[in-house]
Amino acid sequence: MSTLHDESNFTEPQSAVSLAVPASTALPEQAGRQRPAQQAPEPSRSVSNSLGLWVRDLLVSAAASVFIILFLYQPVRVEGTSMLPRLEDRDRLFINKFVYHFEAIERGDIVVFHYPRDPEKSYIKRVIALPGDRIRIDHGQVWVNGRPLRESYVPEQYRDTRSMPEMVVPDDSYFMMGDHRSISSDSREFGPVERSLIYGKAVFVYWPARDAGVLR
Repeated sequence: MSTLHDESNFTEPQSAVSLAVPASTALPEQAGRQRPAQQAPEPSRSVSNSLGLWVRDLLVSAAASVFIILFLYQPVRVEGTSMLPRLEDRDRLFINKFVYHFEAIERGDIVVFHYPRDPEKSYIKRVIALPGDRIRIDHGQVWVNGRPLRESYVPEQYRDTRSMPEMVVPDDSYFMMGDHRSISSDSREFGPVERSLIYGKAVFVYWPARDAGVLR
């Protein structure tokens, strides 16, 4: 880090020739020199400037918030109970429409996609298996790549006893399931979902207030 020096702190070197000045004689230029009084800033102008900066910051923050909500996030409403207990019928939430342009879809993500059998409809499910994964279901227990999948988001009362023979998830496709296994229509029925049909990640419930929070 560089150190800055104030030139007024330097001491001028003394000259080799000194002038004798009588002790009782004062130099009039030094004796009569007075520093001009510094003028205090006007209080009203300072308050006005502070208020202007505050209003500017508020407007910039509001504009940024509107941009993020309108262009990066989309509000949606849940219809149905296949994602109980976390998502209830008529819950309202935000989905991030651009996140998967910058990061990969991960197992456990809650995503929104066009229903493969009718693209006019949208479904919301949880990603269970990724492209290339081997998945099978044995009396309700999901196995991925030979290991049982731990699913804390599925309470015991929402499990079922259905089975499915092992399959390999195709490239660029994802195996989806609802958390309410006993009533969910998901990839066990309509198969893996192609990446091109997935258009958002569910990130935050905003209504009702009692359910508000980040989705995991």
